[in-house]
Amino acid sequence: MEKASVTGETGKRSYVVGQAEIAARPLEPALYLVATPIGNLADITLRALETLAAADIVACEDTRVSRVLLDRYGIRRRTTAYHEHNAGEAGPKLIAALQAGQSVALISDAGTPLVSDPGYRLVGEALDHGIRVVPIPGPSAPLAALTASGLPSDAFMFAGFLPVKSGQRLTRLEALKAVPATLIFFESPRRLADSLVAMVEALGGQRKAAIGRELTKTFEEMRTGTLQALADHYAAADTPKGEIVVCVGPAEAKADEPEDIDRLLLSLAAEMPASKAAAEAAKMTGGQKQALYRRLLELKDASGEGGG
Repeated sequence: MEKASVTGETGKRSYVVGQAEIAARPLEPALYLVATPIGNLADITLRALETLAAADIVACEDTRVSRVLLDRYGIRRRTTAYHEHNAGEAGPKLIAALQAGQSVALISDAGTPLVSDPGYRLVGEALDHGIRVVPIPGPSAPLAALTASGLPSDAFMFAGFLPVKSGQRLTRLEALKAVPATLIFFESPRRLADSLVAMVEALGGQRKAAIGRELTKTFEEMRTGTLQALADHYAAADTPKGEIVVCVGPAEAKADEPEDIDRLLLSLAAEMPASKAAAEAAKMTGGQKQALYRRLLELKDASGEGGG
């Protein structure tokens, strides 16, 4: 771990990378949303380091957790707690500081702020007051798990934590069943086995899924399989340790019934030319554009509309 001398609040603002101490350029007054590592402290970006070093105030989910990161890179800034339990009190103070021309960097314990934390309230208040909001992108546990899962990533939905109570959990999963995208959840180690059983019941045991545990850390693990296989594994295994992300692939697409395709074609044709309607239908169903175009002309002829 790098060691470096740091300056106080009244000194120059800097951060340390390796043995190099780098001066941070001044920040314009704004609310900066700074993504921080989800485990491996080396995943911080240079822009994030400079922002944290230059900010007048660093608002943290837990100041003790954030101090580990700040100390690693020789950053000494004033920190204040901003979390679910004090947002009502701390939020207005941060807004007041921003209105007074100060810069505020908002960070969570790990990953990108606003993902399963109350930061969105602060952003909403800042925007309501005409305060500039600047994202400083970086690590994200949902995206790290998704990219390593082998599941479709063209469309995905982050669904956060499932409800604790079993009935509410099933209701939530049923509501997500038809979403045509990979579903991403956070889950606690002690509830993982029960949640996987509920997913099998609500979503079906044959859906492909992946469990990401301790991502970017020493004991990182990605376990893949069907929901049923994963549920069986964690039902028999000891309670896992660490931070967990669950990815569940979308349901297998069912072949559209001819009647459904006909209704789709006619609906699209009511809003656009036949050739474009056929092209859109091809994208939506995976069918051949020319075949769909011919079918649309047949439907139009049968209805007496004709034309193309």
